[in-house]
Amino acid sequence: MEEKIYKTMGSTGAANLAIGICVLVGGIVSGILLIVNGARLLKHKGKIMF
Repeated sequence: MEEKIYKTMGSTGAANLAIGICVLVGGIVSGILLIVNGARLLKHKGKIMF
């Protein structure tokens, strides 16, 4: 019984680690995209007419 719990905890820990890395990478990528698009808007703000 204890072996089964130990294996379950190990796989759960590995899954949490993998999900955490994916979320971290996704956050960094989206942050970079937001900065680049904001800089592009600021660069061309003189051409924008409302």
